[in-house]
Amino acid sequence: MKRIAVMTSGGDAPGMNAAIRAVVRTGLQHNVEVIGIRAAYSGLLAGDFELLTSRAVSGILQRGGTILQTARNEEFKTPAGQKRALRRINENGIEGVIVVGGDGSLRGAMALQKMGIPVIGVPASIDNDIWGTNTSIGVDTALNTILDSLDRLRDTATSHNRAFLIEVMGRNCGYLALMSGILGGAEIVITPEQPISMDDVAQALDDAYVRGKSHAIAVMAEGAPYKATELADYLNDHKTHGFDIRLTILGHIQRGGSPTAFDRLLATRLGVAAMEAMLRGENGVMIGLEGREMITVPLSEVTTKTREIGESWFRLAHILSR
Repeated sequence: MKRIAVMTSGGDAPGMNAAIRAVVRTGLQHNVEVIGIRAAYSGLLAGDFELLTSRAVSGILQRGGTILQTARNEEFKTPAGQKRALRRINENGIEGVIVVGGDGSLRGAMALQKMGIPVIGVPASIDNDIWGTNTSIGVDTALNTILDSLDRLRDTATSHNRAFLIEVMGRNCGYLALMSGILGGAEIVITPEQPISMDDVAQALDDAYVRGKSHAIAVMAEGAPYKATELADYLNDHKTHGFDIRLTILGHIQRGGSPTAFDRLLATRLGVAAMEAMLRGENGVMIGLEGREMITVPLSEVTTKTREIGESWFRLAHILSR
């Protein structure tokens, strides 16, 4: 192989730039040209390609987001869109594509593979819901961002004898909520995997107040069975818990910022492994982390399963909330 493309797709995740850098420099080590596809599948359809040199990826290791940008695209999901993508790939002499992104992005990679294009996936999603890897690019940075915000909110909660309801990202996965609740000392965590009633949330806050706490923290995943605004209104309308309630929705702040050392190293290792797997002739697989080692997992498996949170983590959160 002499020309391989790389794209970052779906939601941005801190560490994507480190993965791009690793792919490019590993390619150059093997005398392979690396083409950057801008704006993911939208750029693929438009032919928005750029030759990535060593200088092009210099100084990006510490930057959040992605220099290749990312975008959602519905046209690629259609047969006509996929044919146009194949035409663009052939026009530019691209022999394989490395896709850095989440579950939707990896399903797009599967579509390319079915059209005969060699593809390798790299998991990047702050949600940590991708099957076949212990963790994905961006998870550690997002979790640290949440914890920093949670610690700051606890300071003001203590000063005013308040309870803070904090909504975090994760779509239908409660990983960020659960882990930040454990590590941030939350009194209760609300996740899609183990939904609890608004009455139970109020009771947990009431128990904290009765035990003499000067504050309380409830962490809620965005995929919970009710909206954060609904829960906040409910808690303020049923003042049985002794605390004034304040709602904070962290939003897209969780996606930004310089990647942590862990995410930089993870993204670098995944990027190197992805290029090396491509050059070995592997196809239709995702590079994942198992323990401390890089592994390959078939995309057909990755795209039909969802990474679940072990029951032991919920038990741990329950024990530590007392």
